Amino acid sequence: MALFKNKYRIESTRLTSWDYNGDGMYFVTICTKNREHFFGECKDKKMKLSSIGALVQGFWYQIPKHFPHVTLGEFIVMPNHIHGIIDIGTLREPKETAVNNVKKQTMYYQSISPKASGIPVVIRSFKSVCTKHINELFPSLGFAWQERYWEHIIKDADSFQKISNYIYSNPESWEDDKFFLP
Repeated sequence: MALFKNKYRIESTRLTSWDYNGDGMYFVTICTKNREHFFGECKDKKMKLSSIGALVQGFWYQIPKHFPHVTLGEFIVMPNHIHGIIDIGTLREPKETAVNNVKKQTMYYQSISPKASGIPVVIRSFKSVCTKHINELFPSLGFAWQERYWEHIIKDADSFQKISNYIYSNPESWEDDKFFLP
């Protein structure tokens, strides 16, 4: 483990050769702190969302409204984590005027702050809005996310299809899931 300012720190799991602020398609997993079950329960191979789970799902679907260059793929809320596919910019259609305007705007803001549109900002914003609202509505629960999140760069159509199928069928295999904690 590496030291920074004489303290141990966890090494980054990110690829050093990949620009996480550029266009790309990602499979992300975000867990609750200590993998606590806040989002509902998986029963009979189906996910039944709690109020908090429904909030998290709603905020996920709001991502493209706040980040117009983002398209969402398959997504699932599980009892203590979420899985989703986030496409940053790869599905843009340059012929559409609105998309071109967003692209120009995004490029302008990227020139000022190059990290304004990357996957880290999207995930940080999502986690932040969820935490704020959940803790306002349910202050005694002590909701929190795990500090980090896991992402996988999707590089081809075959990988995209396998990951989409995995996400879709996640409730069916919940008891065998590595995040399953009874």
